[in-house]
Amino acid sequence: MSVAWALGATFIVGIFILIGYFIVMTTKNNHKVMNFSISMAFGVMTSLVLLELLPESFEHLSDGQNEIITICYLGFFIAVGICILKFLDFFIPDHHADEKKEVDEENLTHIGIVSSIALIVHNMIEGMAIYTSVMSSLELGLLMCIGVGLHNIPMGMVLTSTFYTSDKKWKTTLFMILLTSISTFVGGLLMFFMSSIMNDFLLGILLAVTTGMVSYIVIFELFPHLVEHKKEKSTVLGVVIGVIILMISVMLGHHH
Repeated sequence: MSVAWALGATFIVGIFILIGYFIVMTTKNNHKVMNFSISMAFGVMTSLVLLELLPESFEHLSDGQNEIITICYLGFFIAVGICILKFLDFFIPDHHADEKKEVDEENLTHIGIVSSIALIVHNMIEGMAIYTSVMSSLELGLLMCIGVGLHNIPMGMVLTSTFYTSDKKWKTTLFMILLTSISTFVGGLLMFFMSSIMNDFLLGILLAVTTGMVSYIVIFELFPHLVEHKKEKSTVLGVVIGVIILMISVMLGHHH
């Protein structure tokens, strides 16, 4: 796939965070929108891991060695991906906790800044992953964009509400959201400059790390949310639509 496509993808996915910002700023019923996009992201990302990322990483890693070694590599780098996000999560506050207790203004601003820094790093890594996926195959790249993009909407919403409640300045909020959005593209650019040293095995490592990260998002971020809101129509509908989106894109991908 062309570099322009890959960089364009990282740029567009970052913009999804901005969509989250505008939803919070313009609508009253944020809960349903958030629920729906989280559920759709769950449907897309779960299938993404199973149908695309795992086979693709395995294929790139299996560079002429036996399967058991390849599986060990795969397992190891998936674990690395999970650990990277787990580590970053230490710096991102649990947004469920914030709603229950009143936190003082300074604390909230601090939470907002720390979580933005963590999210910026997180998004740069995501940008690298998206760039890698698009260069590896259009189909995988497309799914990765849809999955991460959907996941970025609620992320933008959470970030916006954290900031906006802390300092009531929509300009600061927008600035931080823009920084977070652009970071995905920066990650893509980094990969572009590293592409000269890229080989199949390295691509496999990156895809395996990506698999770990997407699995982490699915298991620890999206799944608990679904369980909490499983009775709501928007949840079920979101998951179903997410899976349908995935099926369509897989079919489109196989036609190429």
